[in-house]
Amino acid sequence: MGLLIFLLLIVALIIGAIIIRNNIVRHHNATIRAWSDVASYERQKIKILDGLQPLVEQYSSFEQGTLAKVTELRQNIMNLNINSTDVSQLQHIEALNKELMRSLNVVVENYPELKANEIYLKMMNEIEEQNENVGAAITIFNRNVELFNNHIQIFPNNIINTLLLSKKAIRPFRDQAASQSFDYRPNF
Repeated sequence: MGLLIFLLLIVALIIGAIIIRNNIVRHHNATIRAWSDVASYERQKIKILDGLQPLVEQYSSFEQGTLAKVTELRQNIMNLNINSTDVSQLQHIEALNKELMRSLNVVVENYPELKANEIYLKMMNEIEEQNENVGAAITIFNRNVELFNNHIQIFPNNIINTLLLSKKAIRPFRDQAASQSFDYRPNF
């Protein structure tokens, strides 16, 4: 009888370890998928930027800086690694995107006829929509990062992770510029 209880206990521990391991893998894969969504939305901006570039070139004799920003943003998005979660690279892309949007607004102020151009307005709306999609994808990514990190750090999952998988915590995306503008700083 004692041997049967001992064997049942061992089987229960093994099944528990398998369930924990599989949940860690599931959360890790969800985080990878969420990162891929962020990268995909960023890449969709390239199509819009490709159409915007010739339009800005019409005014390039006056606005070389804006054209350079379009090109730089496009190149950085192309270099975004879908297979590796590089939050600092995404932070750089988002900063370039904000800078480009400011420059495009200056171009519109300087050239009111551009503001009336339907193609330009359509592209600006598409860029805005893509920015909203990226923001939503980043929110989902950060939520998946939180779930994954919690899953590998809580007991007994941390033991199973250390013994079987050795997954490392993933750094969530943080907008440093937005954080700097807050007066409140939490004390975590």
